[in-house]
Amino acid sequence: MTPERFSECLLHIRWTPINLASALQCDLSWVEALEAGNAEVPAGLATWLETLAQCHEAAGVPTTYRGRGHD
Repeated sequence: MTPERFSECLLHIRWTPINLASALQCDLSWVEALEAGNAEVPAGLATWLETLAQCHEAAGVPTTYRGRGHD
């Protein structure tokens, strides 16, 4: 996975590097290294991120709740 695709996946799932570090329970510096291309994204993580990104791309953002008050 390229650093560019890594960043694209995070954008699609609406996560920051901090969110990913929290989800993985790892150091933020490692996630930042992945994003910068200074460390290789492990295959399992790349597959997981691609799957999440594809699901988010396919589902889109729900819009039916917009403009409605909380009942």
